[in-house]
Amino acid sequence: QVQLVESGGGLVQAGGSLRLSCAASGRTFSTSAMAWFRQAPGKEREFVAAINWSGSSTLYADSVKGRFTISRDNAKNTVYLQMNILKPEDTAVYYCAVGMRFTLTADSYGYWGQGTQVTVSS
Repeated sequence: QVQLVESGGGLVQAGGSLRLSCAASGRTFSTSAMAWFRQAPGKEREFVAAINWSGSSTLYADSVKGRFTISRDNAKNTVYLQMNILKPEDTAVYYCAVGMRFTLTADSYGYWGQGTQVTVSS
């Protein structure tokens, strides 16, 4: 059984920082791409960032480029999302996902976590 568990969400003021973590269990993800998506109330799920199996390549949504950093530790089967200079529009439930393709397309990721809430106050 594949499991992804996100942590690190919470309430932060605009301009602040949070670091999300996603721990994977049930299989080895050292050869898989990992990604973060988010969904705000009343909006569709959107891509945030992705990282390839080795960590040598990353993708970011334009809205977070320069503020968010995705990284991974394959020894711990964990992916991270460092979020800086947070804005109220970053408020959403953040989901991590694992897949075999390094892409920004949600359908390419076969395993998803349950999400962690990030709320940014103005």
